[in-house]
Amino acid sequence: MKSAHTIQSKAIEPSLSSAAPPSNSDPRPASAVMNFIEGTRAVTPGDMEANSITRYHVTRFYREQIIKSGHYDQLKFIVEPSFEEFESPGSLDTSGEHDNTVVRGLQHKYAQTGLLLATDSCASYCRYCFRKRIVGKGSDEIAADLGQIARYIGDHPEMTNVLVSGGDPFVLSTARLDEILDHLLPFPHLDSIRFGTKMLAYEPKRFENPALPALFQRIIEAGKAAVIVTHFDHIGEISADAERNIRSLRERGVQFLNQSVLLAKVNDDPEILAATFAKCHHMGVRPYYLYQGRPVKGASHFQVPLRRGLEIAHGINQRLSGIQKTFKYIMSHYTGKIEILDLGADGRMYMRYHQNKAPEKIGKIFSRPHLEGACWLDDLADE
Repeated sequence: MKSAHTIQSKAIEPSLSSAAPPSNSDPRPASAVMNFIEGTRAVTPGDMEANSITRYHVTRFYREQIIKSGHYDQLKFIVEPSFEEFESPGSLDTSGEHDNTVVRGLQHKYAQTGLLLATDSCASYCRYCFRKRIVGKGSDEIAADLGQIARYIGDHPEMTNVLVSGGDPFVLSTARLDEILDHLLPFPHLDSIRFGTKMLAYEPKRFENPALPALFQRIIEAGKAAVIVTHFDHIGEISADAERNIRSLRERGVQFLNQSVLLAKVNDDPEILAATFAKCHHMGVRPYYLYQGRPVKGASHFQVPLRRGLEIAHGINQRLSGIQKTFKYIMSHYTGKIEILDLGADGRMYMRYHQNKAPEKIGKIFSRPHLEGACWLDDLADE
């Protein structure tokens, strides 16, 4: 592992002020020398925008956690910029979020679930983020009129749960989260409120806020499940602070699930992911989804081929006890959430829809001819 001194020197926030400002007659955009994992590189704001590269932003807590975890050489890829981002093609909306937005800040892709985008801010910026079109951008996709959202939810009694996401909702004040609950809790057809967050990895002391227990208690007293979906991609992200706060909130009735993303160079190893899921289970956090990396512009280099992904998923299950095998290997595709099942002896990739806009497709197994190196459904021939 690199020395702490070496690592800390890479953690300085790169600015985009020019090293040599152009004169008034020089039309070239200002450039800056920015630190990347592989070295330094001069970039302009235009370079960043054209390649969908977010600026470097990470909490001190997480930086120190990955240094002392012994896994820095893997975990650095989660938050530190790489030259690979310049050569990483894809799109900025891989699962059709724009097409499933029903009012500003609320998506309704699957009948039972509403997805509320509460903020475009995060405590740290994941380099593989599938919402990099939003995060840190002052996005117009974020919830603005909670009353309008509430009216839509009230008109759709098939919706049984709302996932509050972003960005990361726990960068918001507890007062703002309470305001969001003001507009969700009155609906009897909502039986659970979920919060998707990576804050337990990035800044777990946020969950020591004395006002938070009352927030979750409001949900429970309204007769609904209070659920936090954590985002631990690697056992090296799970700090003692995170575990302590999870256990404390579980004692107050909060339920926990975990989702991870399969990431090249980070956790594409069944030993690492089995250890991560076993640790989650031990803390009372149910492993929920292992997501196939998405073909996101500026982040598709994190994708692992589907054949290798299946080998990893099977290897994880071989290392876990029966009660720990609660995760599904999922591709969150434009057409729905697809569980990736196996590569058959006939050379076909077998999958089924875990979720789909069309209820009749849910649970249906289908297959496509496998193509070596394929990382996404669209890489496989449609027959």
